[in-house]
Amino acid sequence: MGKKWTIETYALHNEAIRILDEKFQNERDRRYTEVNVEKEKALKIKETADLTALELARESQVYKDERNDAMREQNLKETGHYATHSDVAEVVEALGNKLSVILKPLIEHVSNEQGQEKGMELTTGKIFGYITAFGVILGIVFALLKYAIK
Repeated sequence: MGKKWTIETYALHNEAIRILDEKFQNERDRRYTEVNVEKEKALKIKETADLTALELARESQVYKDERNDAMREQNLKETGHYATHSDVAEVVEALGNKLSVILKPLIEHVSNEQGQEKGMELTTGKIFGYITAFGVILGIVFALLKYAIK
């Protein structure tokens, strides 16, 4: 037969098992801690990479939009069919300045005469309305002529 367990041998065996179990638990805790630290590092790296990717995507989209706008402007200038935004702004500003200078004497005359002739009330709004209507008609005529020539 084999050796028999005694209280002392059982106590020694349990103490050895407890020490081994404690070593195992400590090693397991250390590994879990290392894994968690590495997970946190990886998460920070991922967050940084995501933010960088978003910023690059924004910059890329802005660049693409600017290039598209520039190409559209260039194409519109080359074809000559449409006025660009800057062209329209220049024309409106020039017309506004010229109309103010040209119509000033007429407006002053009308306002002086307004009290004398009740039947013909000509206001600034009406004058600009007539000029606008005339401009629209001229624009339509020129557009039709341009397409008729082609």
